[in-house]
Amino acid sequence: MKVLLTGGAGYIGSHTCVELINAGYSPVIADNYDNSCPEAVKRVEEITGVSVPVYELDVADFDAVDKMFSENDFGAVIHFAGLKAVGESCEIPIRYYRNNIDTTLTLLEVMKKHGVNNIVFSSSATVYGVPEKVPLVEGMPTGCTNPYGWTKLMNEQILSDASNADSELSVVLLRYFNPIGAHESGRIGEDPNGIPNNLMPYITQVAAGKLERLGVFGNDYPTPDGTGVRDYIHVVDLAKAHVKAIAYADSHKGTEIFNIGTGKGYSVLDIVNAFMKVNNLDIPYDIKPRRAGDIAECYANPEKANKVLGWKAEKNLEDMCRDSWNWQKNNKNGYK
Repeated sequence: MKVLLTGGAGYIGSHTCVELINAGYSPVIADNYDNSCPEAVKRVEEITGVSVPVYELDVADFDAVDKMFSENDFGAVIHFAGLKAVGESCEIPIRYYRNNIDTTLTLLEVMKKHGVNNIVFSSSATVYGVPEKVPLVEGMPTGCTNPYGWTKLMNEQILSDASNADSELSVVLLRYFNPIGAHESGRIGEDPNGIPNNLMPYITQVAAGKLERLGVFGNDYPTPDGTGVRDYIHVVDLAKAHVKAIAYADSHKGTEIFNIGTGKGYSVLDIVNAFMKVNNLDIPYDIKPRRAGDIAECYANPEKANKVLGWKAEKNLEDMCRDSWNWQKNNKNGYK
């Protein structure tokens, strides 16, 4: 089956591309390289030995996407394309709403025109907002604390409404928790623009000497060590969840939502200490005031994905820390 990956040259998209090829699918990438670069696709081809067709386009551009669909017989779409920085979304919300929602609307219109009925959407645990309790299950109330999160929740609603109106459409919504790690080859990984927003790439850049010290925001949360607790998942496990989701979408109709996490929460200092131990490195850090909008803890109940998709996270925290450093030390400047 030929599978379209919008935003497929990005961090999660590139790893998913590898796993799709490993599972016998034929991925095609559409990307405007806003959050990614062509080198990632070359590395995917190097890892797999398979050539991956790429369309450099904006997924909100109907004519460009329509032409791409005319040239390919897609069996399914995985929709990764979107702006993704929480802080930036608060500074330029209109751009986030325009980009992240327009791409989905255009994609659905073109899919309808060409009779493509299976879509897997890259959603996020941010749609749970400030949870009243953990672990999080799919039926819990939703609500967001930033424009990025709202674009994810709005897209979930758009996709659900589309499938309610079209009995042929199959929608799988994957709510990611915190992806970290990299492919074990060290050839593809997370390559953030500028100073990283996320914990693990910040740690690895401190380890590589690119940044001086890590800032730990808040050590007075009601958690075992006072630092925020999150559900960290290896990006390769996350990629494999998309392969399972494609198979599920091909044999079911309607909309299904799945949490994609490990079900275990680790604190910021758990991650720092594990990274230092596994890689025998020192990570200097400073405790700083809490950031506005941060919550004490957030982790998944992944049982539905286990039971329905037959998916379960296999890699542990040590794997995540080792693979993250392997990527960073071999690619000090990312793909550049």
